[in-house]
Amino acid sequence: MKKIEIYTIVGENCITRTAGQKVYDLVHSELLSGHSVDLDFEKVRVFASPFFNASIGRLFEDIAPLDFDRLVKVSNLAPANMQVFKQVIQNSKRYYSDKGYREALDATLREQAQAK
Repeated sequence: MKKIEIYTIVGENCITRTAGQKVYDLVHSELLSGHSVDLDFEKVRVFASPFFNASIGRLFEDIAPLDFDRLVKVSNLAPANMQVFKQVIQNSKRYYSDKGYREALDATLREQAQAK
């Protein structure tokens, strides 16, 4: 199992999509190869859903949920942050598995972006 120390990659703040992309790039290739990963959040203090969406949520585009569950371990993530992590996973599983939901959500987001 490959240990991925999140603090070493992005520091103590896991907030942005850019930070999430760095983690995604490392995790995605490991999972595609069938390798297990341990996402270690030791020393990380601040979390936000954009980070989790970019780092974890996108994995479900081409990683099966059962493979994700089998290959990904999470360490040192406080219970409150684990709730955000789990919600992102739940939302992503639905987004990538339900075409109708995905199309409706994408259309809504496009409309909101155009209204700004």
